[in-house]
Amino acid sequence: MPRRRTRSDEQLLAMVLALIHAEGPDAATFAAVAKASGLSGSTLVQRFATKAAMLRAALLHAWDRLDMETARLAGTVPKTPEGAIALLVGLSQDYGDNAAAYGEGLLVLREDFRDPVLRARGAAWGTALTAAVARCLGSAKAPETMARLMLSQWQGSLLWWGFSAEGPVAAYVETELRRFLAALKS
Repeated sequence: MPRRRTRSDEQLLAMVLALIHAEGPDAATFAAVAKASGLSGSTLVQRFATKAAMLRAALLHAWDRLDMETARLAGTVPKTPEGAIALLVGLSQDYGDNAAAYGEGLLVLREDFRDPVLRARGAAWGTALTAAVARCLGSAKAPETMARLMLSQWQGSLLWWGFSAEGPVAAYVETELRRFLAALKS
């Protein structure tokens, strides 16, 4: 009879993600996760087989959480340009106001680009997010094109905030997205 797990997969994957975000993807070794979780390295090997599989499982778990948060926010914001801003500002909250932490997050993004399964999850999320923003911009000409442009502006504003770290990320993103929409109207 198999032993009962002392840590659920969700708990363990959350620990792996916390380690990745704190120290970078390369730090997520079986030894480091064993130390953080209290599980043995051999238990982790039994669950994941390889470090790459453990990293993929943790990052797929992160994508699942992002998908759920995106759907939750998209369901609560008004279907207006203001709602599109609120959705994207809401999705920016995970970065906190620490530009260095945002930079560490880019290392995680590197892992998503390297792995075709994770890259496909990112593409699927981009499609869903584009559709959610387009619904908010529904009265605009070519709402899907406008949504893609707004998403590019959003990601660009996060990068520029990372360099300047001028105030809270949410305020910076909101200001930049308002400028973007105002420019479209003129």
